[in-house]
Amino acid sequence: MREFLEVLLTRSGYQVTCAENVRVAREVLGSKPVDLVITDMKLGASQSGMDVLRGARALAEPPEVIVITAFGTAASAVEAMREGAYDYIGKPFDNEELKLLVQKALEKRELRRENVSLREHLVPGAGVIGVGRSERMRAVWNLVEKVAPTRSTVLIHGESGTGKELIAKAIHLKSPRAGQPFLPVNCAALNEGVLESELFGHVKGAFTGATQERPGLLVHAGEGTVFLDEIGEIPQATQVKLLRVLQEKKVKPVGSAAEVPFNARVLAATNKRLETEVKAGRFREDLFYRLNVITLELPPLRDRAGDIPLLAEHFLERQRKELGRLGLRFSPEAMAVLSSYAFPGNVRQLENIVERAATLADGDVLTLASLPPSLRGEPERPSAEQGQQVTLGSGFSLERHLDDAERRYLVAAMTQAGGVKTRAADLLGLTFRSFRYRLAKHGLSEQDDEP
Repeated sequence: MREFLEVLLTRSGYQVTCAENVRVAREVLGSKPVDLVITDMKLGASQSGMDVLRGARALAEPPEVIVITAFGTAASAVEAMREGAYDYIGKPFDNEELKLLVQKALEKRELRRENVSLREHLVPGAGVIGVGRSERMRAVWNLVEKVAPTRSTVLIHGESGTGKELIAKAIHLKSPRAGQPFLPVNCAALNEGVLESELFGHVKGAFTGATQERPGLLVHAGEGTVFLDEIGEIPQATQVKLLRVLQEKKVKPVGSAAEVPFNARVLAATNKRLETEVKAGRFREDLFYRLNVITLELPPLRDRAGDIPLLAEHFLERQRKELGRLGLRFSPEAMAVLSSYAFPGNVRQLENIVERAATLADGDVLTLASLPPSLRGEPERPSAEQGQQVTLGSGFSLERHLDDAERRYLVAAMTQAGGVKTRAADLLGLTFRSFRYRLAKHGLSEQDDEP
């Protein structure tokens, strides 16, 4: 049957690879991209086509699967459909019927690939968040679809590295405001005065350096969206002003007595529990209720551990393309370690680990040795300075010492990231804004920053 199908489909213009058992099928699926799998349901005494189906559907970019069944096995065919098979066909089958089924399955896969590509183009990185089948992530995307067309304020809560800004971008681009600006501001990176000027604008002469009038983001966004990241870090004095702004839909630029209306939608995000901040007196209760019209909870990666293999494969596929090494794959031991790790840095940390492993691997198989020592349960290699008693000589300057160390790490990160600043910032655990500031402080910035 395998030989017959190979001849039939090859003559129809398809590239066909045969696998004589489940083990070989899994090896093929793990070694190269496959668009369609055709498997018989009966594969000997101990294994079945369901084993092939489950292995195929567990991949980051799963192929479509057609299951061949014998007469009278409708129940197993239904089970296969529930497990994600595209369709099934009974034996004996008509050749033209099978070729038509293959054509339709491949058309569906191509359509899905185009949809993923479009979503990644509209919201770079959003496909990463949506990878996986966990119920909590399906609930997140269902809520995104519901709130996107509305004018409601959405509060996105999640730990660092879970993708809060990507979700905010997805809400914006799925809304009627998609053609208007999406303007993010990191509230934790700006002091009180700068933050108010950034949000509300200022008039000429409002403060030293205000040489001309400037509209704030809320006005400048027009009918678009303003994303307030790390909203829990806003100073209390600014909280009072922001509450009034959200209530009145008007801003008063710094140094002005007149109010200016705005029409932008406001989305906010935080990694803090604002209910706790309210009880502690650090966040205004009335502002919390104004922001908390709809709450969207992004789960940490440890709560969707079943998605780790899919995410890891997703990131590895990106490295295959970037590095031109299509044979890169995880060893079972390495994947098991990744799957059992808690990932305090969430999806961003997993992405960095996969990139590191792919970059440093000598061969195509990413083994335990490719992973950081901390994941393998080994202590980090101590530096030469650890364990030594520190002697402070005359003229020692802690500030100069720390500046020198900071500069070395900035240079090392830029070198490891190949000059890509956003990637270097991630390696150091810094926001892009903070990283760019530190580069400028040490005279390491270039004329043209990344957008």
